[in-house]
Amino acid sequence: MNMSVEIGMGKNARRAYHLDEVAIVPSRRTRDVNDTSLSWQIDAFRFDLPLVATPSDATMSPQTAIEIGRLGGLGVINAEGLWTRYDDPTKLLEELASLSDDSRRTRRLQEAYAEPIKPELISDRIRIMRDGGVTTAVRISPQHTLELALEAVAAGVDLLVIQGAVVSAEHVTTSGPTLNLKQFIADLDVPVIVGGCANYQTALHLMRTGAAGVIVGTGADKWATEDEVLGIRVPMATAISDAAAARRDYLDETGGRYVHVIADGELQTSGDIARAIACGADAVMLGQPLSVAAEAPAGGAWWHPMASHPKLPRGSYVPATSEWPLGSLATVVDGPADDPNGWLNLFGGLRRSMAKTGYSDVKAFQKVDLVVDR
Repeated sequence: MNMSVEIGMGKNARRAYHLDEVAIVPSRRTRDVNDTSLSWQIDAFRFDLPLVATPSDATMSPQTAIEIGRLGGLGVINAEGLWTRYDDPTKLLEELASLSDDSRRTRRLQEAYAEPIKPELISDRIRIMRDGGVTTAVRISPQHTLELALEAVAAGVDLLVIQGAVVSAEHVTTSGPTLNLKQFIADLDVPVIVGGCANYQTALHLMRTGAAGVIVGTGADKWATEDEVLGIRVPMATAISDAAAARRDYLDETGGRYVHVIADGELQTSGDIARAIACGADAVMLGQPLSVAAEAPAGGAWWHPMASHPKLPRGSYVPATSEWPLGSLATVVDGPADDPNGWLNLFGGLRRSMAKTGYSDVKAFQKVDLVVDR
């Protein structure tokens, strides 16, 4: 049911829900946790965990992308990040990790990302990940896709992620060439994941471009400032459910083509991951939750890719806490945990939630009952 609330005369708004406003309801059946599977497959690529790593330089280097792949997820490198602007950004990452002046942090991020992108470094980073024996993926913004994507494809990338805060199938501009997503994807030899989007119609339009996966959400966490800067806030429980409905309708429309829904936003704990899957996501995109790992390139600091925007940054720089690191990347992803708050063993928590409600795999768990309790 599409509930509409009257804001004032002639202006209605739809009621939507955030992940922390819904709760998972146990069923009449439980299951042994060892009898659950978290595996999923997008195009020809199979993963043991429904994990796609956010392409932030704070958490993703070629080496951490390889480690995510070894753990069963998909690591994504930012083709417009520090690893493709500097031959060796290690010292710069150490400097950024040590920033203490609040008024200086965002400006220093902007300065660091002002260095031009070196296309040859995109090829080099992809080669390193391929040599690591994992599925390779790079993120490119829509505005730079025509310029950089072919470099990544020529280097042998497995999956291309075209990602912006908000991506549409139809972008209108009077300056420069326009990216026709449908034509671009049709002409490409590799599968594409595209996003983010926030509602049914946009998700359906993105699916019709031929994308293998659609990212839902804008990557917002409690340090994002998109709400304050743009007035955009995406209630993720509703957005994921809308995209899942679009996925079902597109499946019927095409006679069987399944497009994966990847949730990106409001994800901090294992409980948030479970709620996102329960709302209909096939996988989740994680950023800040991975920054607590010992291998994080920025030493526990965190910033979203949009935090360094040269004209309108939309995310805060978050310094490392005194408790960093909370554990290895393996511990953060798959335990064991010595923290009771859902920060560690993120996907062990998902397994346990599935077992407690009697579901054996991710697609089945998408059918679990939910209640609104806040």
